[in-house]
Amino acid sequence: MDPEETHRSWAERSGEFSPTYYAEIGPNEVSETLADVLSYYADESAAVLEVGCSSGRHLAHLLDSGFENLTGVDINDESFEVMAEYYPELAETGTFHTGALEEVVPGFGDGQFDVIYSVETLQHVHPDNEWVFEELVRVTDDLLVTAENEGNSPERGRPGNDVSCVRDDFPLYYRDWEAVFSGLGLAQLVCEPGKRDTVRVFRAPTGH
Repeated sequence: MDPEETHRSWAERSGEFSPTYYAEIGPNEVSETLADVLSYYADESAAVLEVGCSSGRHLAHLLDSGFENLTGVDINDESFEVMAEYYPELAETGTFHTGALEEVVPGFGDGQFDVIYSVETLQHVHPDNEWVFEELVRVTDDLLVTAENEGNSPERGRPGNDVSCVRDDFPLYYRDWEAVFSGLGLAQLVCEPGKRDTVRVFRAPTGH
């Protein structure tokens, strides 16, 4: 898939991995981990951005945990219709943007958000668009949190094993997120491997 095909597949998705699919699953262990991380490292008044928020199950859990300054970005415009049905309070109080990360994030200001996080979203960014990782660092004033599938196979990291195809449908790129964001100037504070995803917490340098 080229970048445009990848974007189109997510923008038009229905059924499995669609906004309704995730809304019906609801918050999960990753949602709880995110709330724990933010409660420890950030104030409830923190400006929080989720990239690839879908219908908002993780943001809804943060709202229930006391965080109110919430923003989300998703490429599928159905996400926010589903959000209004399943998480009406979030839909009414949050700020949301429809579009690809590569289109929306460059429009944010330097250090606009105290916390930015991603759950199984950055793993789908096409290699041609890896420049958007630097944009995420630019708009992060303090914390950046990744909860991504980094691959558990012993073949991971070997040539030819840095990408897989999910359900013969869309690509998943295995990346060393510590190397990616440390290389962009962030310091890793936490690394917590899970059964599916690895949660990493990065902090921007003082005065970033």
